[in-house]
Amino acid sequence: MRAQFVLSEIGVGLRRNLTMTIAVIVSVALSLGLFGASLLMSDQVNTMQGYWYDKVNVTIYFCNKNDAQVSKRCAKGPVTEQQKKEIKAELDRLPLVESVQYESSEQAYKLYKEQFGNTPVAGLVIPEQLPESFRVKLKDPTKYSVIKTAFSDRPGVQEVQDQQETVKPLFNLLDGMKVAALGVMGLMLLVALLLIVNTVRVSAFSRRRETGIMRLVGASSFYIQMPFILEAAIAGLLGALFAGVLIVGGKYLLVDNWLAGRIKVVNFIGWDSVLSVLPLVLLIGLLMPALAAFVALRKYLKV
Repeated sequence: MRAQFVLSEIGVGLRRNLTMTIAVIVSVALSLGLFGASLLMSDQVNTMQGYWYDKVNVTIYFCNKNDAQVSKRCAKGPVTEQQKKEIKAELDRLPLVESVQYESSEQAYKLYKEQFGNTPVAGLVIPEQLPESFRVKLKDPTKYSVIKTAFSDRPGVQEVQDQQETVKPLFNLLDGMKVAALGVMGLMLLVALLLIVNTVRVSAFSRRRETGIMRLVGASSFYIQMPFILEAAIAGLLGALFAGVLIVGGKYLLVDNWLAGRIKVVNFIGWDSVLSVLPLVLLIGLLMPALAAFVALRKYLKV
């Protein structure tokens, strides 16, 4: 009988404050959708960093005849075979070096042609203008400065370049987007909490006669508050379910069916990441409104 009464009170409360309940559901859905998206974006950034940092190299570019005429670093002339052998031997002795790959001017030119194809830029360069290089793969890519310090000023070396610097602006942009998403999520979460508190307040006021009668017959505080708390929890759970639909739909439509087909060089997160986020979204959607309602009731429903 008590359970039936609580359920009937929940139905009455949801019907009386239908528009506010819908507003709560939408706010919770948007805030938790952004929360889940920010978690997945963080996972995506970490996945991309691991993928690219495993592939990027430190490149030691050597002086050629053209560089000897225009660069102060190459004022002593192009690199010699002896200088390349000495640098290669030192690289092989360094514990942090995983592998060293030599790239000739012809190989660099072939790669250049593959990148630029038949564009006008492709005809501006000849093989002799592209430097020879060592592609150095490190066991720990963050130790790039060791290679730069050791070989930047060596005779025959034009430049030591870390390819991480090329992808770092992209990661900075993604980190900024992640922070922005968290900021918007926090704002929407605040709006949702205010709506929940206001909805509970209006609901408590509209049923003040019923709660007064329940006090007179000796009902406990928990029994009186339970319908209000469950109303907020149901609204929050519905919002969390909609947020889950948004997250799953975003992964399927935006990532799998659009981005993945257009951006082949990015290793996108899988469904395991989405499935790990959904339970957290549902749990927060259930508990956050219930706790907000409990706190609000202590102020607006004296029992």
